[in-house]
Amino acid sequence: MSETTEHREVPASASLSSASASASSPAAASEPAGLDGGVGRIPIMGVQPVVDGGRFPASCVDGETVRITANAFREGHDAMGVQVVLVDPEGREERVPMVSTNPGLDLWEAAVRPETTGHWSFRIEAYSAPYDTWAHAAEVKVPVGIDVDLVCAEGVLVLHRVLTEIAEGDRPASDGPVVTTALESLRSSDLPAAARVAPALAADLRGLLTERPLREGVTVSGPYELIVHRRRALYGSWYEFFPRSEGAHFDPSTGWTSGTLRTAATSLDRIARMGFDVAYLTPIHPIGTTFRKGRNNSLDPRPEDPGSPYAIGSADGGHDAIHPDLGTLEDFDAFVARAKELDLEVALDIALQCSPDHPWVHEHPEWFTVRADGTIAYAENPPKKYQDIYPLSFDTDYDGLYAAVRDVLEHWVAHGVTLFRVDNPHTKPVRFWEELLAEFDRKHPEVIFLAEAFTRPTMMHTLGKVGYHQSYTYFTWRESAKELREYLEELVESAPYMRPSFWPTTHDILTPFMTSGGRQAFALRAILAATLVPTWGIYTGYELVEDVPRPGAQEQIDNEKYEYKPRDFAGALVSGKSLEPLLTDLNRIRREHPALQSLTAIRFHEAEDEQVLVFSKHLDAEASGTGSPDTILVASVTAHDRDAATTLHLDLDALGVGTTFEVEDLLSGERYTWDKNPYVILSAADRPAHVLRIIHPEES
Repeated sequence: MSETTEHREVPASASLSSASASASSPAAASEPAGLDGGVGRIPIMGVQPVVDGGRFPASCVDGETVRITANAFREGHDAMGVQVVLVDPEGREERVPMVSTNPGLDLWEAAVRPETTGHWSFRIEAYSAPYDTWAHAAEVKVPVGIDVDLVCAEGVLVLHRVLTEIAEGDRPASDGPVVTTALESLRSSDLPAAARVAPALAADLRGLLTERPLREGVTVSGPYELIVHRRRALYGSWYEFFPRSEGAHFDPSTGWTSGTLRTAATSLDRIARMGFDVAYLTPIHPIGTTFRKGRNNSLDPRPEDPGSPYAIGSADGGHDAIHPDLGTLEDFDAFVARAKELDLEVALDIALQCSPDHPWVHEHPEWFTVRADGTIAYAENPPKKYQDIYPLSFDTDYDGLYAAVRDVLEHWVAHGVTLFRVDNPHTKPVRFWEELLAEFDRKHPEVIFLAEAFTRPTMMHTLGKVGYHQSYTYFTWRESAKELREYLEELVESAPYMRPSFWPTTHDILTPFMTSGGRQAFALRAILAATLVPTWGIYTGYELVEDVPRPGAQEQIDNEKYEYKPRDFAGALVSGKSLEPLLTDLNRIRREHPALQSLTAIRFHEAEDEQVLVFSKHLDAEASGTGSPDTILVASVTAHDRDAATTLHLDLDALGVGTTFEVEDLLSGERYTWDKNPYVILSAADRPAHVLRIIHPEES
């Protein structure tokens, strides 16, 4: 965290290095002076991205374009400039000019792109620009013959300071000839006035003094911390499944046989073919038998019921063990190895809770809450009761419990797990996460944590601030175009510290929207989740449109948490009932278009039908990394039970196009010529959305 954020001035003689200056350059090594704690000679206010005044670091991912803004201003009419100084983990500096994008609000901004992971920082430097002030005066006065000799004499003083910086080694010697020529011209009183000042106002001199401005009264705001994570922290497609169901089968004479990690590994090929990046496993640990839940969360289990994998722990071990039915640690290693062969990462569900049979219950009873009658408190969310789960208490032996959890995570990282989906992190102290995630950031910066926190906004946001890389969101319950637009705008504001992950359903959640809309609802919500944000995921069975709810609950009937659930994916694909082709197309489109891998690039457009959502994502050629702009435009219905025929009103500047332009529908392959107000026909059953690629002229 940055505890040293301040405004300060540096000596007027401190000059600027080039845009690619290293920390060893004289300018970069200048010592700040005048730490008076005030606003500084050139006030700098409202710097962003800064989280809670610098209490928490902002974050991004490698290669992501970060917009840095500040309000900077000065008294009077003299010219000023502002720069952002980006400092990489090795201390090397890059200076990027900030542009005044709203002079009336004194708003300056610049875009930077940290290219490597690690702990970066940035600061803002504002300064008086004496050359720019003089140049403006010369352009105004000399053409009308006002104070020509005085203007030229003042220009000599300004440019002489540039030569002094060259002599002192603060500016490259290559700047000298252009400056010397301009000085000689300013001193030549026999020349016409316009000719005297022309070399000092010429493009070559302006260029070098724009790249390396002459600065006075330099004021610094910062430094502000910026943590750069690897790209998977922002972008990825997750596929969740229960490994025990993969390969499970039922024999009437012997009952159920569990799937194993070896049989689950065979499913990785199908997951990879659909274009997913992450294979996410629900807990794989031993399951307790005390108060074991039966089908659909009943208190009356049958002998063959496997119990909930979230009731972790038995005589076979705890959070660092594997359920004997699933196999061995060697089998897990083989699973991870096969995933890597398919370019998949493995995410593991971490649920910090215990079955009554967990070894920790017997070895560390102080890690649990003991009630007045001497019993250990089980989990409750009245009227719901979870007798098979004991929550952990962090108030009696914090250090011991911290070390135990840390060691569990270290164990799985050592066996190839690179992502953790953390169950109910909002039921644990925030302090615990702040310390644990900071330790893993130091030791294993490649490991990513996803918060499964469907809870109050303040808690969700704070979990992001203290180190969670991603968070589940309210997308599951945001349905109308208005709700989705407002929610995305809120998420963009939170982008410096909280990255959203969109899931239409989970193994715990099946909303009324999904249960009432059938295949149309599942297709529509997949399209929206995959295009609105960079990270999305589905729970296995989504492609089969599993949409029957358990009475009285927003979750599936015959919930897989409490039973085996083998599925005939191949049969559904052959019969045309599977959504696999759509999911495959969506993931392919996401991979091919960097614009869909960005959150902050989103812009919303208008439709005359209020239930149609229209948005675009645009990256210029540099930001896209492809050598040409990348622009995706989506127009989608938001209700699964109605069609739409409506006129769109597009912001052409946001799309980077002229009055007419070509688009290609990436789902159908069709091409159209559109203008500012195209008319679209959408069908919830057959074409719920256009996912369009803008064909820019340089691509034609």
